[in-house]
Amino acid sequence: MRLLHTSDWHLGRSFHRVNMLGAQAEFIGRLVATVRERAVDAVVVSGDVYDRAVPPLAAVELFDDALHRLADLGVPTVMISGNHDSARRLGVGAGLIGRAGIHLRTDPSAAGTPVVLADAHGEVAFYGLPYLEPALVKDEFGVERAGHEAVLAAAMDRVRADLATRAPGTRSVVLAHAFVTGGEPSDSERDITVGGVAAVPAGVFDGVDYVALGHLHGCQTLTERVRYSGSPLPYSFSEAQHRKSMWLVDLGQDGSVSAERVDCPVPRPLARIRGTLEDLLADPEQTRHEESWVEATLTDPVRPADPMARLTERFPHTLSLVFDPDRTEDDPDVSYARRLAGRSDQQIAEDFVAHVRGAGPDAHEQGVLRDAFDAVRADETVREVAR
Repeated sequence: MRLLHTSDWHLGRSFHRVNMLGAQAEFIGRLVATVRERAVDAVVVSGDVYDRAVPPLAAVELFDDALHRLADLGVPTVMISGNHDSARRLGVGAGLIGRAGIHLRTDPSAAGTPVVLADAHGEVAFYGLPYLEPALVKDEFGVERAGHEAVLAAAMDRVRADLATRAPGTRSVVLAHAFVTGGEPSDSERDITVGGVAAVPAGVFDGVDYVALGHLHGCQTLTERVRYSGSPLPYSFSEAQHRKSMWLVDLGQDGSVSAERVDCPVPRPLARIRGTLEDLLADPEQTRHEESWVEATLTDPVRPADPMARLTERFPHTLSLVFDPDRTEDDPDVSYARRLAGRSDQQIAEDFVAHVRGAGPDAHEQGVLRDAFDAVRADETVREVAR
């Protein structure tokens, strides 16, 4: 069975101030063409279809167009909700849409109920695990303490239990939206840290033939059977080195996996350039970036006059301007943002406690801080979905 694995469309999202709807529509066109031209048997979409719980109308219309085009091809599609989606909104009409071969899996309680498709070699069971917000689903899965590994492990127990009841030789595919250990994040993914821990081990998914992951925006192979497709378009300059693509996966009669990457359309290359303003304007090496979307980091010791206006004369598609003067770390003018770069909310809070009282929090106090951050994040998720 040939699968096309994609995820993280983020329909409705812009790139800095650039509307990406046209590029997203071009990607949908490439996806549909690939399904038709490469004899794809099933499409899997591993979450974050939309960029936010209440997407703009134009994004909903593009999604509707994608569903109609996929249904017209007669190729089944299985998709799950991600942490950016409203699971309840995305799942509206799932039963009816399923009759057209578009299978929306947004209900955590149905984790062990697969979409079953068949080819000449028998059945393939597709299990959709939508994004599992631990604080909201821990009771459903009977786990004592909310955590990504605990709820995903419980969901996978249901998958394996159902798979054990099926005919010998039944192949299996799991769609999941999570941060799996070994994956490389980028700046454009929303933080899903719970209890100070975001990642879950790939071993959680043992026992199935292929795991189609979503959430991280870089295309990645964690094992031959566990892969991220990545987002089809860039959504931050940290993705400048990404090759945006989908996985074309052949699932053999014996459950063996072979995969190749299918490139997505590139609306415009990304470039991150760094140096003094005068050097960037004069350096012939930068000519190759003149038609790229540019993030420029200026290292001038004193902020130059009209830097954006001057940069856009040479680089008309400059979207981001960062000031990072070359200074030593002990320079008192090193920015607060630079000192905090790469530190989690938990670490910043612990540093603050150490600063105001002269000693950092003990283990109990660290737990209190973790619980507080988790409660706030879960509350934000509930309020966003309820909008």
